[in-house]
Amino acid sequence: MKTSPNGLQLIRKYEGYKSTPYRCPAGLYTVGYGHVIGNGLQLPDEWNRTLSLGEINELLRTDLARFERGVLRYCPVYLTQSQFDALVSFSFNLGLGVPQRSTLRQKILRKDGEGAAKEILRYTRAGGKVLKGLTRRRQAEYNLFTSKRSS
Repeated sequence: MKTSPNGLQLIRKYEGYKSTPYRCPAGLYTVGYGHVIGNGLQLPDEWNRTLSLGEINELLRTDLARFERGVLRYCPVYLTQSQFDALVSFSFNLGLGVPQRSTLRQKILRKDGEGAAKEILRYTRAGGKVLKGLTRRRQAEYNLFTSKRSS
């Protein structure tokens, strides 16, 4: 399963686009559409530059593939395209460790779609603070997860 255009649009919207490295709200060095650079804590010299659109799109493509594989690995049950897209976006933002050990995953594995959708809404904090952007993103992921559309 691959991320649909709807899922990709959601990720691009909430990750935003930066061609030069910056620190995200979690304090990690990031570039492009939310690509964490190295360990995220230090900016290697070779990243201290402006990246081309081609480089940014390649980073997004490889990052997406990793998160798609992770969602399929940790949630090996039937998912609609919309559910898959929402989970890829969620994982892209939080990392695969969160869905790996979360109540969200447990509810998905028990086929409790409604409960899983509600779990998405719980992840709105960064640095101990509720962030409006994360609240909006989680609502968008919830809406996508619960939508009936096929793509």
